[in-house]
Amino acid sequence: MQIVSDRAMDLSPEQLVGLDIHLVPLTFTLDGKSYRSGVDIDVEGFYHLLESTTSFPTTSQPAAGEFAELYRQLAATDPEILSIHISSGLSGTIRSAQAGAELVPEAHVTIVDSKTLSGAFGWQVEAAARAVQAGWDLPRILALLERISAATDTIYTLQTLKYLIHGGRISHIKGLLAQVLNIKPLITVEKERGVYAQVGQARALNRAILSIADKIASRYAPGSALRVQVMHGDNLGGAMLLRERLDELFDCTWLPLAPIAPVLGAHTGPGLVGAAFGPAEAYTDIPNDPFRKA
Repeated sequence: MQIVSDRAMDLSPEQLVGLDIHLVPLTFTLDGKSYRSGVDIDVEGFYHLLESTTSFPTTSQPAAGEFAELYRQLAATDPEILSIHISSGLSGTIRSAQAGAELVPEAHVTIVDSKTLSGAFGWQVEAAARAVQAGWDLPRILALLERISAATDTIYTLQTLKYLIHGGRISHIKGLLAQVLNIKPLITVEKERGVYAQVGQARALNRAILSIADKIASRYAPGSALRVQVMHGDNLGGAMLLRERLDELFDCTWLPLAPIAPVLGAHTGPGLVGAAFGPAEAYTDIPNDPFRKA
């Protein structure tokens, strides 16, 4: 079995070591030039581009033909393919994958909607890849992904709302009001439809970052054993602030710090800080997990 995903998921280089994952790029366009996220440009280069322009990036999902081409190549060696993608509530990528699979009847493609994005999405992809390496069959892997999806949440906050406003991801009027008031929203991805939902707000970015920890503490008792990964968009200081606070509150199994993908940063701009998290016991059956505490 082979694993396919897309570049709206975030995994650190350390998590990717030894894993066989095939990624289809999403594209963003800025100042008339298109870039394949994670292929033509890296994270550092992306934020340098944002700093050098007053324009806003726009994003586009992969075409069905891109998926078909990859599925066809993979099917030549192993027709069993598990294709896991960014939430259908946030992107049409999964529809492109479905259309691409229909063009390659020789491939046996199982498509999974992660119902999330970034690090929480990456956890599903990583677990699937490790399960394949361990020789698990498809039903067992799908059950694992369901458990991880149910257990994992994500919350993030932003330095600026102007990129979300421009991309139509939030109400323009509400977003403008928040900008005037310097309000930093706390945003999650709800599980049923896989769409953004606001769960809080703060007046300043560092206060919003600490409020992420407060939100997690409202769900889990102090000292709870959690699996946690902090992600950021060109805001290492903010990421470390959140990690330090979570370390004070919980018994954390830490996954490596991870930058968010350029195609996600195109909607959020610089300054984002967030965390993927869940109860540590929910991940104990991920095979060969190098980040599990002994």
